[in-house]
Amino acid sequence: MQPLLDFLSAISWWQWILILLFVIGIIDIIQKKHTIMHNFPIVGHLRYFLESIGPELRQYIVANNREELPFNRRERGWIYASAKNENNYEGFGTDQDIYSTHYVFINNALLPFKVPAGHPNKKNSGFVPCAKVMGEYNKRKRPFRPASVINVSAMSFGSLSAKAIESLNQGCKLSGAYHNTGEGGFSPYHQMGADVVFQIGTAYFGVRDEHGNFSMEKLVKMVNDSPQIRAIEIKLSQGAKPGKGGVLPAAKITKEISEIRGVPMGKDVISPAYHSAFDSVEGLLDFIEDIAANTGLPVGIKSAVGHLNGWHDLARLMEQRGHGPDFITIDGGEGGTGAAPPSFADHVSIPWIYAFSDVYKIFKENNLTHRIVFIASGKLGFPAKGAMAFALGADCINVAREAMMSIGCIQAQSCHTNTCPTGVATQNKWLQAGINIDDKAMRTNFYFTKFRKELLQITHACGYEHPCQFTMEDADINLSDKNLAKTLAETFDYMKEEVPFTSVQELLDCPHLGGNLNLEKLRETEEAIH
Repeated sequence: MQPLLDFLSAISWWQWILILLFVIGIIDIIQKKHTIMHNFPIVGHLRYFLESIGPELRQYIVANNREELPFNRRERGWIYASAKNENNYEGFGTDQDIYSTHYVFINNALLPFKVPAGHPNKKNSGFVPCAKVMGEYNKRKRPFRPASVINVSAMSFGSLSAKAIESLNQGCKLSGAYHNTGEGGFSPYHQMGADVVFQIGTAYFGVRDEHGNFSMEKLVKMVNDSPQIRAIEIKLSQGAKPGKGGVLPAAKITKEISEIRGVPMGKDVISPAYHSAFDSVEGLLDFIEDIAANTGLPVGIKSAVGHLNGWHDLARLMEQRGHGPDFITIDGGEGGTGAAPPSFADHVSIPWIYAFSDVYKIFKENNLTHRIVFIASGKLGFPAKGAMAFALGADCINVAREAMMSIGCIQAQSCHTNTCPTGVATQNKWLQAGINIDDKAMRTNFYFTKFRKELLQITHACGYEHPCQFTMEDADINLSDKNLAKTLAETFDYMKEEVPFTSVQELLDCPHLGGNLNLEKLRETEEAIH
């Protein structure tokens, strides 16, 4: 035994390295799973290592400022700077290709809107409430006017971590925005003071009976116990995977998630592609009215868009019956936080700008747009894109990935693996530990406030008091080299319906205004920004 120990102790560190490499090389040659490693032992490992860090190399070294998708470095940089209350300006002119197809130009007025003395925006340029009231036309018992035109889109607890949800909810409370729960149920982390839109998905998480069917009794109890729930959204589909349903991997299901959703642990949770509570457009309308009658809340729908037949049927029946959804959220086929097969993410459903214009046109033709609050969702978390959305007819904007970036997401694109390095989209306690909730809540607040402030500056530059006053003549879009730029009206062949807007002061005085609004808190945020 001693001679062996003497021999081992005589081997230097570099000889140990050679022995280790020799052993790895032998293993590589023997194994039959990876051809590259068999044919190029030891060296072949370098290929797999480079492949594993490929996204990071492209993100930080290879891709230019405007090249990467889904969000390029410039877009991420603007969100990060805004959320951290840092300088979000850029110098020396734009580095965008302003002649590229689908490039949007906002048409400013010769003389901008002059904010008069005593105006709510004179001291608080971050105050931009929705110009319409959800549930007003259908005479719901508890109508709701969102206090912010930009809000947090549907992202479930389970998909996102507890600390991420709590940070977003506290940030929404500070900024007056509402927080959509996503289909994963109403968790304690959604109850930090912000207005909440409760989403009902196809699996009815949080409001399901023991057989997985929808339970009106549970929904009514939840609404009665939780006054911060201001509206109900029925999810028909989402842009990431329309018609496919959702998946929460077993690895991300904790005991807490199991109890909130009402599902077993240790199994992947599959949301079906369809609702069991209804199977037709007529049934959908009945379901909406039943929920509204029992809860008193505005009820809306969320959907990605493909075929328009169902939308025509919905508009026709709404016109005949005199009632329908109080709001409609149009999700773009660009995808979102939900993981999906590439075939769905890349090809199923159409992008937001086509989806929204197609649907809005149908409701305008049927004289229904005044009944509905239109919510836009699809990479619109930037002021100029927001102005374009309002010009097309949107009344509010929901953001998901942009909100995630405001609390630290780095676009690692590992949301579905439970290994999110920033702790935003994982249930791993160690990875979540790096999230400082108070700090991230303030970042959400800054992002929303700066977004609204810049959107309002664009609005004033175009001669208007509120973004709802944008018309389709206020934005041009590049179509091709031959057609150059045309207005949105010429491009999409309709004119948005005029919103019955009087003044921002009237919106401020509205009894249905949400956000637990505290203008002094908003002013404090703005003073911090300055």
